[in-house]
Amino acid sequence: MKTIQSKFFVLLILTGLVFNSCSDSGYNDYSTWASYGGTKDANRYSSIDQINLENVAQLKEAWVFNTGDKDTANRSEMQCNPIVIDGTLYLTSSKLKLFALDPATGKQKWVFDPNTNSTEKIGFGINRGLMYWEDEKGKDKRIFYGAASRLYAVNAADGNPVKDFGTNGSIELKEGLDIPESQDGSLILKTPGVIYKDLVIVGMSLSEDADALPGHVRAFDVRTGKRKWIFHTIPQPGEFGYDSWEDKDAWKNIGGANNWTGMSLDEERGVIYVPTGTASPDFYGGTRKGSNLFANSIIALDASTGKYIWHYQVVHHDLWDRDLPAAPNLVTVNHNGKKIDALAQITKQGYVYLLDRTNGKPVFPIPEVPVPQEEALPGEKPWPTQPIPTLPESFSRQKFGPEDVSDLSPETHKELMERYVQIKNRTQFSPPSKEGNWMFPDFGGGGEWGGAAVDMETK
Repeated sequence: MKTIQSKFFVLLILTGLVFNSCSDSGYNDYSTWASYGGTKDANRYSSIDQINLENVAQLKEAWVFNTGDKDTANRSEMQCNPIVIDGTLYLTSSKLKLFALDPATGKQKWVFDPNTNSTEKIGFGINRGLMYWEDEKGKDKRIFYGAASRLYAVNAADGNPVKDFGTNGSIELKEGLDIPESQDGSLILKTPGVIYKDLVIVGMSLSEDADALPGHVRAFDVRTGKRKWIFHTIPQPGEFGYDSWEDKDAWKNIGGANNWTGMSLDEERGVIYVPTGTASPDFYGGTRKGSNLFANSIIALDASTGKYIWHYQVVHHDLWDRDLPAAPNLVTVNHNGKKIDALAQITKQGYVYLLDRTNGKPVFPIPEVPVPQEEALPGEKPWPTQPIPTLPESFSRQKFGPEDVSDLSPETHKELMERYVQIKNRTQFSPPSKEGNWMFPDFGGGGEWGGAAVDMETK
């Protein structure tokens, strides 16, 4: 059992952090919190056990830190999952400023404001986490994070931008997407990617409309910001998956299929597992006929080169905004007397896809089930089947019946029932129609970007 000063540990529980020093080599050290979600396997697990069910009620506030952000009525969300490195707590504010704090006292060590060093104000976007890298000698230490469409490299010791990274410490992620120059659209780096050796690997959040950029995954040199590799999530001519699009110019015109949720890293194998979202636009596929690889897929890539290893598509030709909402958990399971290194991917539908992470094959049967085709919108061509897991059991309700309609008052119940009976298409894979559709769970999930946690003692 690890112990720590009481005042120091009170903050640990209040903020959900672990205060142990660590470096990039601390992968799978569950007594630290050095990466988004704790560790790069995305398991959100901590082995610290000083605080437990018996004493958690005794916790008291240790300190409060005010970020100083003004006009929070305009944007006040703080979604950042902080990290702790070498006794320093790093987090971002609602205005995308990066802070370094003493976790024992809450005293500010330094602050980096991307607006200070930018010719254009970073006036929008959300940041959900940070990435940390240090060189082999432990002298060059950097924090990487996204603010709007830029990836920043900041000196972890003093908060200054790393001038030799990109242009004065940042790179523009709208550049280098291998697309026609005329294509433009919204791009925000909300969720951090992963650091692998001397690479910073990232996805992006995009518009979900017809003007969306493609969600290609890229790796950049941590020292220079130079692009080292790119994986086209909407395949280009000659690439695997290109034939999954009936329109052979889809790679020029269709966007999305992006990794907006973060990714998992099997550092021992040198493999990243990338979950992707829907191709754009979300709810109409008449302009993107086909199964639409690599949208709505888990993609295994060589972390060093970006080379394709395998994929598994959980929704074909998505018409329901069923993005994969979180990075998959990397686990080891016992199945039929054999240990399998697997990944568990939660979904907005409430399904869990459990796959052998060495080859992408399902651990339990996942049959292709016929789904409704009728009453689709004009020009639409729904995919005839969808992969439905038999196990594990769904973690979310997937049916909504008349008994679930609110009866808060007789008047309300009557009005809602009138609407309920008007909607005929109540299966989760009924194509959108002019008559309206029932979506349950809705496109907010089910699972969402907070992800799932794994008990690494019981697995």
